[in-house]
Amino acid sequence: MLQAVYAHLIAGSLSIAEKQISRTIEMLDEGATIPFISRYRKETTGGLDEVAIGDIKQQYDKLCELTKRKETIIHSIEEQEKMTPELLKKIDDCWNSIELEDIYLPFKPKKQTRAEIARKKGLEPLAKILMSQSDQDINKTAQRFVNEEVTNLDDALQGARDIMAEWVNENEAARHSVRNIFQRSAVIASKVIKGKEEEGVKYRDYFEFEEPLARCTSHRLLAMRRGESEGILRVSISPDTEQCMEALQRRFIKGRSPSSEQVDMAVKDSFKRLLKPSIETEFAALSKEKADSQAIKVFAENLKQLLLAPPLGQKRVMGIDPGYRTGCKIVCLDAQGVLLHNETIYPHAPQNERGKASGKIVSLVNAYDIDAIAIGNGTASRDTEQFITSLRFDRNIRVYVVSEDGASVYSASKIARDEFPDYDVTVRGAVSIGRRLMDPLAELVKIDPKSIGVGQYQHDVNQTELKKTLDITVESCVNQVGVNLNTAGKYLLMYVSGLGSALAQNIVDYRTKNGPFKSRKELLKVTRLGEKAFEQAAGFLRIPDAENPLDNSAVHPESYVVVEKMAGDLGCNIVELIQNKDLKKKLNLEDYISDTIGMPTLLDIMEELDKPGRDPRQGIKIFEFDPNVYTIHDLKEGQILPGIVNNITNFGCFVDIGIKEKGLVHISEMANRYVKDPTTIVTVHQHVQVKVLKVDMERKRIQLSMKL
Repeated sequence: MLQAVYAHLIAGSLSIAEKQISRTIEMLDEGATIPFISRYRKETTGGLDEVAIGDIKQQYDKLCELTKRKETIIHSIEEQEKMTPELLKKIDDCWNSIELEDIYLPFKPKKQTRAEIARKKGLEPLAKILMSQSDQDINKTAQRFVNEEVTNLDDALQGARDIMAEWVNENEAARHSVRNIFQRSAVIASKVIKGKEEEGVKYRDYFEFEEPLARCTSHRLLAMRRGESEGILRVSISPDTEQCMEALQRRFIKGRSPSSEQVDMAVKDSFKRLLKPSIETEFAALSKEKADSQAIKVFAENLKQLLLAPPLGQKRVMGIDPGYRTGCKIVCLDAQGVLLHNETIYPHAPQNERGKASGKIVSLVNAYDIDAIAIGNGTASRDTEQFITSLRFDRNIRVYVVSEDGASVYSASKIARDEFPDYDVTVRGAVSIGRRLMDPLAELVKIDPKSIGVGQYQHDVNQTELKKTLDITVESCVNQVGVNLNTAGKYLLMYVSGLGSALAQNIVDYRTKNGPFKSRKELLKVTRLGEKAFEQAAGFLRIPDAENPLDNSAVHPESYVVVEKMAGDLGCNIVELIQNKDLKKKLNLEDYISDTIGMPTLLDIMEELDKPGRDPRQGIKIFEFDPNVYTIHDLKEGQILPGIVNNITNFGCFVDIGIKEKGLVHISEMANRYVKDPTTIVTVHQHVQVKVLKVDMERKRIQLSMKL
C-alpha cells in the first residue's frame, strides 16, 4: 500500500511512470545496487539510467524518513490522548515535512514558555475571551483573573497576550502566509562584526552585503555561513515585514474594539518573538540545504571526471615526489604498481647535486626498464620537470606532471601503512604519484574524496550527504570502468556493486591462498560471497586471461547462455563470434528475446562483443606548461598560456598554469556567450589556453580568460 503511494508521489516529482518507479523500488528493497539496476535490469525499469535511479532512491529514502517521523508524531499525540480521526487523516495525507511539523506544532511538548506559565496561572479563558474580540470592557473581564499569582490587571492582560501569541505562531494558515511572503521577498544580509575587519579580510566582499535570498548563489551563501561560523560575519534572513504584519492582521483582527487592540499587540509580539525567528530558521536551513546540494553536485561531477581521467595503463613507471631542501624522492614501479626501488636525489638548491642526480635517473631508467616518469605537481615540480626533460635516455621516455592532491593524506593513512609498513610517508607519497599515472581510479579510491582537491566549500556542507553522494560517485565510476579481479586491491574491490569492505577482503584473501581466479564462477567459493552478491558483482569484474572470454567482458554470467546459443546457431565458438564482425551481422536479435532478456540487454551484449572489456576512459596526453613561467612574478597581463583545469565551481573554473597559485576563469570569461553552467564548457584535467587578465600580488590571485 505505502509503496504505491511512494511511487505515485515520486512520479509526480520526477515525471517518471509509476510502474517504472515501483519496479525500481522493489529491486532497491531487495538489495540491488544502482549500477546493477541501470546496467542489467533495463527491461524491468524501462531503460532508466543511473541518474534517474539515483533520483528515485533519494526521493524514496526521504519518504521513508517522513513515514518514520509521522509514526513518531502519531504516537506522541496519542500519548497525550488528543488524537482524533480527522487529525489522523490529516497526518496520513500529508507528505510535506514542513507542513507536517506545522500540524504537529500545537501538540509538540514544550519547554516552560511564557504562554505555558500563563496557562498555569489560569489565564487561558481570558485569552479566549479576548481572541473572540466581542468584549467591550476588557478591564472588568481581566479583573476577574487577578489573584495571588496574577497580581494586577497588566499581568492578566500580558499573560493572555502571551497565550494568544502562541496561538498565532501555531496557526497553520498564519505560518503558511508568512512562509509565502518569505518565499517571495526574503533578503539575506551579512555584516562584519565590529572589530573583526582585519581578522576577516578574506570576507570583505560580505562586510556589507545584501541580496534577495532567491538569487543568492550556492558559493556566496556558503561563504557567508562560513564567515558566520568563524565569528566574522552576522547573517540574517528577513522578509517584507509590512506585508507579513498586514497578512496576519487581516487573519486575526476583527474591528477596532479594546479586545482587538490586545489581539493586535499579541500578533505583533508573536511575529517578532516567535513566528519570524521560526520561519527565518526554517529558510536558513532550506537555503543552506539547497546550497549544499548544488555544491555537492559540483563536487561529485568534478570527482567523477577526476576518477575517470585517462590512465597510462600497465607500464613500468618512475614516480617522483619533488622537493628542494629535502630532495626529490624517487620510486620505481613495475607494470602492476609494485615498488621495486626507492631513493632520494638532490638536483636543486641548496645541494645542487645535478650531475650526480642525472646519472642516477638515467641509471634507474635503464635498470628497471622504465616506460614513463610521473612528477608530482607540488613544490619544485616545474624545476624537476625541466631537469628530467633535459636528460638524454636511450629510448623514448614520456614525462607527465601528476596532481599531488591528497597524496600526503594517503601516505599517512592506515591504508598506506598496511601497503608499505616498512617505508616512510615520503616513499608512500611518491608511489601514489606513480600509480596515479598508471590508473588514477585504482589509486584515488584509497583517499577520502574530500582530500582530492576538487569542489568548493566541502568542509561547510552537510557531511553525511557529501559522503553519501561521493561514495555513490566512486561506486558509479568503478563499475563503469570495471575491475580486474586478479590485480585489484581491497580498496578498489570494495566499491564494486554488491561487495563492500568485508567481501573485498575475503576476495583478496582467497586470491592470496589459491592464486588468480580462473573464472567468474569461482567467486562463489569465496567465504560469505553468496548468490545475491555474485549476481550484483560478477558483471563488473574482469578476468583478462579467463578460459571463457566473456569473463573479461561486461556481459553478465546470467546472459552467457544467450551468447552460447548465438554461437551455436552460427556454428562457431564464442571466440570466433567475438572476433568476426560478419558473423555477428547474421544474427537476428529478435530470435533471442525471452521472458527475462529483451532488446535493450541484447543490444548491450552485441556492443560488448564488439569490444569486450573495453576501458571507457580516453587515452592519456602529454602536456607542457609555458617554459618561461615558473612563479607568479613571471606573469604579465595579456599573456596567452597553456593550462590544465583542476577544479570547477558554479562560478567558474580554476586552471593550473604551472605555478604555485591557480588562476580563476570566472564564468563570464569562459566563452563569448552566456554560460549558465561551467561544466558545459570545461572538464577536470582538460587542456586549455588562457589569457592573463589581472594579477593581484597582494592577495596572490590570478584572473584568467578563455575568450582568446
